Amino acid sequence: MAVKIRLKRLGKIRAPYYRIVVADSRTKRDGRVIEEIGKYHPTEEPSFIEVDSERAQYWLGVGAQPTEQVLALLKLSGDWGKFKGEKDAKSSIKPVEAKAQFVADEKKKAVLKPKSEKAEQPKAEAPAADDAAEVPAAEGTEEGQA
Repeated sequence: MAVKIRLKRLGKIRAPYYRIVVADSRTKRDGRVIEEIGKYHPTEEPSFIEVDSERAQYWLGVGAQPTEQVLALLKLSGDWGKFKGEKDAKSSIKPVEAKAQFVADEKKKAVLKPKSEKAEQPKAEAPAADDAAEVPAAEGTEEGQA
């Protein structure tokens, strides 16, 4: 059985995401796989590449052949160099920095009122609204009787 390490396409039209998978060479591109060993998201900036190094080394060791695209990813992650016996093989993938969380300026007031203030105001206006509703209702009944 010829085993390949290749990309399995996921995502929408013009928004591809890939899984790095080990599959029999005769199966379809997105068909049955033996094992998923990584992820590749080319549309992100910078591209997201994640490879399970231990499993990639195992499959390369037992004879799995990587496709051209996967070979390029394995070289970036340093796994191909480790497999070939290079002592100074290192990953050239840079980790993505976490986005800074939004911090609101404390000096400025919020545009929306907090829920606690909103709840207090309708209670004060509610009795006035009830009185107004009763007066027209009482007048309407007198007109109907007259």
